[in-house]
Formats: sequence, C-alpha cells, structure tokens
Amino acid sequence: MALVAITREMGSLGKDVAAALAEELGVALVYHEVIDHLADRMRVRKSHVIRLLDGSAGLLDRLTADKTSLSIFSADEIIDRAMQGNGAVIRGWGATHLLRDVPHAVCVRVCAPFELRKRRMMERTGSTDEARIASEILKSDEAHTAIMQRNFSVQWTDAEHYDLVMNTERLSVRQCVDQVLALVKSAEFAETELSRARLRDLALAARVRAALRVSSRTRDVRITVDAADGHVLLTGLLDTSEQRIAVSEVAAGAGARYIDDQLRTTDALRPRFQ
Repeated sequence: MALVAITREMGSLGKDVAAALAEELGVALVYHEVIDHLADRMRVRKSHVIRLLDGSAGLLDRLTADKTSLSIFSADEIIDRAMQGNGAVIRGWGATHLLRDVPHAVCVRVCAPFELRKRRMMERTGSTDEARIASEILKSDEAHTAIMQRNFSVQWTDAEHYDLVMNTERLSVRQCVDQVLALVKSAEFAETELSRARLRDLALAARVRAALRVSSRTRDVRITVDAADGHVLLTGLLDTSEQRIAVSEVAAGAGARYIDDQLRTTDALRPRFQ
C-alpha cells in the first residue's frame, strides 16, 4: 500500500506533484473531500472551513471557530483515510506530521522561492496585480504556519520533519514524482506488519479523541490519549470521578478494548475532613 503525505506552499507546484503521483501510483488523491466531512462533523458551512484553512477567515469566522474540533476531527479523518487499504496520496491537513511515525508513510515537502511562486500564481490566475498575489501567498503561508504551530508545535518549514524536501525551482514536476516513487518503492519504506500496527494505533487514538470531543459528557475534558499495541493510555487531570468514568466509557465505545486509565481527579486529591 503506497502511502504518501505531501505539504506544499502556494505556487510551488505541489498540487501538480500530488496529482501526478496519485495517478502514477493508481491511488486516491485526498484533499477536497475532507472539507465536506469536516463541515458536516462541525456543523458549519464548507466555506467556513476553507476560510479557516487558507487564512482568509474574517474576525467573525475566527471568533466562532472551534479550532480544537477542527484539529481533532481533521486528524481522525486523515488517519482514517491512511488506514484504507488501497493506498493514498494525502495533500495538506498536517498529514506529514500526523503520519510521521508510520514507517511506510513517505512524508514530503514541495517548496519554491517566493518570487517564483508569485510569478507562477500571476500566470495561473491571469492577474497582473502583483501586490494582491503577493498578499495572498503571504496570507496562505502565515495560516499554514499558525495551524502547524498550534496543532503540532513545530516549525513546518524545517527540513528535519520530512523524508524528502524538493525545490521546484530546480526540479520539474516529473523529477519530483520520480524522487518520491523511488522512496515509495524502496525497502526502507516497505509496508510491514509493524508499520501497519503503528498506523492502527494512531487511528485508534485519533478515533478516541474524536469520540471524546463529540460526546456531551466529555467534550470539555483536556486529557492526553495515546495508543500502543492496541492499548489506549489515558493521562491527565479531571475535575470529578464521574468525568473519569465517562471518559473510559466513551473511549470503550470508540473501540478501545484495552484501556490503561492513568487519569487523576481533583475530587480524589482533596483532603477529607471528618
């Protein structure tokens, strides 16, 4: 199963690389359909999600945005897509960071110098308004930086986060595709039972986080959910023992068969006086 995650900058030709790669591999290209699912899950308009992602959201959009739900649900969607057995090329959505620990996932960044990206976008849109195009690119870059910092606490442009970084000032789309294909077909990125197990654990943890966010009983809890070898580890501090019970029940309902409950509650920590 070929699994590739790509992040790119506006005007870098990353869209073209992703599309050509998906066609070459014969797998799905994942991007736009996630927006529809997120809008449904968050009960907002599709345009609202798009504006939040591309940095064009106005003050009202930002004030009413449930950014925590956006992060949790998008992670659940992306990892679930990666779990589907036919392979995928996933563009954006933090997939390069969400899937970084999956040994058979190839994580790629496509970039290009700002001035080149600006010229490409002017040509692509047929615009002669250089200042407007430059502003749109900067806005997109800033939104991407903010989302990656908020969701993953990383500077997404750092090369160490990727298996491959390609500059399309120097490489053609075809050359970029060939570079990725070489990694996909290499022994180092071969899918194994261990790599599949890691992906299953990530999917389980993401599914539990999403279920906790959906349930009215646990929506406001702030805990850490991890999974390893099919076991779900819950850590953090809650207000009451009732919340702790609710978390375990919701996690079990989301498919967590084995739960290591390391949660603490403030009511259990308070001293009891006779």
